[in-house]
Amino acid sequence: MSENLRLTKKKCLALACSPRLGGNTALLAERALEACREAGHETELLQLTKFNYAPCRACDACFATGICAVGDDAGVIFEKILAADLFIMAAPVFSMGVCAQAKMLIDRAQRFWAARYVLHIPVGEPGRTRHGMFVSCAGSDLPGVFDGTLRTVRYFFMMLGIKLDGTLCYQKVDKKGDILQHPQSMDEVYQQARTLALA
Repeated sequence: MSENLRLTKKKCLALACSPRLGGNTALLAERALEACREAGHETELLQLTKFNYAPCRACDACFATGICAVGDDAGVIFEKILAADLFIMAAPVFSMGVCAQAKMLIDRAQRFWAARYVLHIPVGEPGRTRHGMFVSCAGSDLPGVFDGTLRTVRYFFMMLGIKLDGTLCYQKVDKKGDILQHPQSMDEVYQQARTLALA
């Protein structure tokens, strides 16, 4: 029996958060999904910039229900993330922090904080372990350029109940397609995704 047939088929979702379609982090996300497909799993790539969603408005409605009162595409995105067995998030650094498109969605995860800590409602299926990885690029090589982003992303994964198994961050990758000049980076992302896909 082949290695693929022995595996339980997983849902593998990648969220490309850059406002630039086909940018460096999107290419990394696609490379990660390639590993998942080759392992025999179902894959889907979401381009965050194609969705319409608003920032958190701090209305605290989720404190009563665990559900966001704003009815837009953020709910659709979260449904897909919660259904995924493996979640790959790819977002660039802008101005020493995660890009605004990703941060706006992360802020909307307040509903999961409210569910966990105010209403004591489980997020996702109880007892189910889901895994994830984060990939990022920054044009700068300033010390600590990824520090703020990684703090925010760790919080996001924790609120969603996803185990963050790996973070792969690449400096001095700025212009569209620059990551293709760093095949080692593409290979690292592929191998990390393959490891999770075969787990």
